[in-house]
Amino acid sequence: QVQLVESGGGLVQAGGSLRLSCVVSHNIFRDYMMGWYRERELVAAISAGGTDNYVDFAKGRFTISRNNAQNPLYLQMNDLKPEDTAVYYCNTRPAFWHWGKGTQVTVSS
Repeated sequence: QVQLVESGGGLVQAGGSLRLSCVVSHNIFRDYMMGWYRERELVAAISAGGTDNYVDFAKGRFTISRNNAQNPLYLQMNDLKPEDTAVYYCNTRPAFWHWGKGTQVTVSS
């Protein structure tokens, strides 16, 4: 069974930055479109070939990246806002692996 382990969350002030990481067991994510989710809603996705796309609130602030040769998958989050507070998860896009525990991001005003 594939395991997803997210990390990098924390408490930051508004305007701050965080970089989230996602490690996929067996390093098999290279063939899949991957996504970062916020409370199970898609935030950003990246194809196996590296093409990325974002939901509107993430455009210009978040960057998803991957190195298919090795883990992990990243989400760089800049200019964080209190409304970004949530648990963030990674998964395939669409999501079909068992969800990990996620990583908590808390943004204070």
